[in-house]
Amino acid sequence: MSNLRILSMGRNNIKKIEKLDEVCGTLEQLWMSYNQISSLEGLSELNNLTTLFLSNNSIKSFSELDKIACLPNLKDVIFVGNPMYDDISRKEGRILILKHLPQVTKIDGDLVKPSERDEAASLPVE
Repeated sequence: MSNLRILSMGRNNIKKIEKLDEVCGTLEQLWMSYNQISSLEGLSELNNLTTLFLSNNSIKSFSELDKIACLPNLKDVIFVGNPMYDDISRKEGRILILKHLPQVTKIDGDLVKPSERDEAASLPVE
């Protein structure tokens, strides 16, 4: 398992991300949609991670994204269907994701537009 590059664990009632130490040097894609994950703890060591699919979980705050902002290769994320989107539009959600994760190039299945980058960059620091 130490050479694992893609890990798909969707629809498994997972509540916590843990025990990924063994694959932290190789894992590139993590698919964990349709679980019960509320925290992004346990992902900050996955330095080769390029793709993170966490739609339809229990993430309530965009500040959780700060826990993975250190991942330099992260480019493709899906967070739609989490409670953090409840009181805002999908467009507003994309901008907030970019504010926390400026390195991503694709959010919720759509490429990031230069205008979205500009809007995210103009938001005040929280």
